[in-house]
Amino acid sequence: MKTNKKAIVIGAGFSGLAAASVLASAGWEVEVLEKNASAGGRARVLKKDGFTFDMGPSWYWMPDVMEQFFNRFNSSASEHFELKRLEPSYQVIFDQNQTEVIPSNMEAINDLFESKEKGSSKKLKEFLDEAEVNYKVGMQQFVYKPSVSLMEFLKKDIFKASYKINLIRPFNKHVRRFFKSDQLIQLMEFPVLFLGAMPKKIPALYSLMNYADFKLGTWYPNGGMGMLVKGFIATAEKAGAKIHVNTPVLSFKIENKQIVGVETPQGFMEADVVISSADYHFTDQKLLPKEYSNYSEKYWEDRLMAPSCLIYYLGINKKLSKLQHHNLFFEQNFDSHAKAIYETPQFPEKPLYYVCCPSKTDDSVAPEGMENIFILIPIAPGLKETQEIRDKYYNDTMERLEKYCGESIKEHVVSYTDYAGADFISDYNAFKGNAYGLANTLNQTAVLKPSIINKKISNLFYTGQLTVPGPGVPPAIISGQVVADYVLEKFKK
Repeated sequence: MKTNKKAIVIGAGFSGLAAASVLASAGWEVEVLEKNASAGGRARVLKKDGFTFDMGPSWYWMPDVMEQFFNRFNSSASEHFELKRLEPSYQVIFDQNQTEVIPSNMEAINDLFESKEKGSSKKLKEFLDEAEVNYKVGMQQFVYKPSVSLMEFLKKDIFKASYKINLIRPFNKHVRRFFKSDQLIQLMEFPVLFLGAMPKKIPALYSLMNYADFKLGTWYPNGGMGMLVKGFIATAEKAGAKIHVNTPVLSFKIENKQIVGVETPQGFMEADVVISSADYHFTDQKLLPKEYSNYSEKYWEDRLMAPSCLIYYLGINKKLSKLQHHNLFFEQNFDSHAKAIYETPQFPEKPLYYVCCPSKTDDSVAPEGMENIFILIPIAPGLKETQEIRDKYYNDTMERLEKYCGESIKEHVVSYTDYAGADFISDYNAFKGNAYGLANTLNQTAVLKPSIINKKISNLFYTGQLTVPGPGVPPAIISGQVVADYVLEKFKK
């Protein structure tokens, strides 16, 4: 049913496209304004030299979140792409001579744990039983909340549910209640590496990530993560939203504490509501006049950010037999790298790194007989990386990768693109060049995150990784729906 309401959504990442889909399906006129040449935000696709590179997210976790989104619009993931569960899920390289392949079925996972620590399979079941509660309570009771008021969490059922989950205990202590093996501890702590803090500062609630890993599985949309973007674009456009690329928002026109429209290079566009899924700090500090900002620059400087990263997108003109689809290189010290990100921000001396090789699963992303890989090194946000630094880490990491694979790789690179903090700033206006938003610490959770509402302008709202529920593809999808539902409720006739 058509209304006379018009919304402008800034940014065509997952949160923006989700918000646009919800509003358009409710009959609103929706214009999505994307500064870049293609939609997808951090999940954009780079096509180069015959290769198709996913520029951002590569782990398809929590498939139930994506399925629920498509179901909301009488669709399904299978209508947009073929989804495969990876077997194995991934592999972890602990040293030159020890690689652990993480299987997709629990019986084999239990055997792996027992091989590391006798009795640990029973402990794993106990851990995952708790993690399942965290996942279900978190997903059903918490993450779909707009978090604009503490009162949302003081209702009897929510208050009761909070007792079932581990909000206070640190994640590292929680893991060590169950396991003693250093390798098992590293394996359990890996999913929180990108949540933005040392495991000792992440709430044990995030064991829900381990549940997502072992129980819900690691999946891959055939064609790459760009296929998920295409599914979201199709959903938004089918609902009636219009997506405009190469259309940055330059400024807001504000009258009587309301935005009446936005200025773009293509001209002025009117709006009854504006939802910004652009970088929150950029909107708050750069687009808005200071008197309308939600927060001060000091507030933002005091935020604990999740990592940025160095990324190398590489086309290799041969096959690499020792790589799986997902490869985690943990042959260096976990704590020293984490400290270089979170405690004493600096470039890590001997970083852990991740290699994604989707051509192991998908022939379409690389020419025949070749491999498509990207190498990702997490680094602290806000560092000043030069081309010399990018080259250094590329050369060092390639040397380590060649040593592990037991063959030359560097001389077989036929496509090379590097990407780092300055590119995140240029492409996404990312605060401090961050790649993963705010750290998911207890004091940056729910109502303690930057608010989805502007406190001084009645029709400006925020979505994306710097607000609730947080960073990652599933949270971004949820974030867009949360803010759109809030807007619909606020502006209903």
